[in-house]
Amino acid sequence: MKKYEMLILLKSDMEEEAREAELKKYSDIVASFGGTVEAYDKWGVKKTAYAVNFKSEAFYALMTFRANADAVAELDRIAGISGDVLRRMITKIEE
Repeated sequence: MKKYEMLILLKSDMEEEAREAELKKYSDIVASFGGTVEAYDKWGVKKTAYAVNFKSEAFYALMTFRANADAVAELDRIAGISGDVLRRMITKIEE
């Protein structure tokens, strides 16, 4: 399994419980494909460089995980259709 990072920008006006549930959903996807989440770094609400969907602030979270390509494709698909995710970026970390 390869190592990846996923940067997620969530709506800044979400409730704490809804935000945690949204982030847990991505951890569960990685686990369901046999991968492991190594770290979740929550950066909090920050200003974006430009307006995204007419919003100038977002909650930033960085998930570091090990998984196969199927898990990465599923993460990207689910994050893409979620109404709470403003942006997402998944990158492979070279070891």
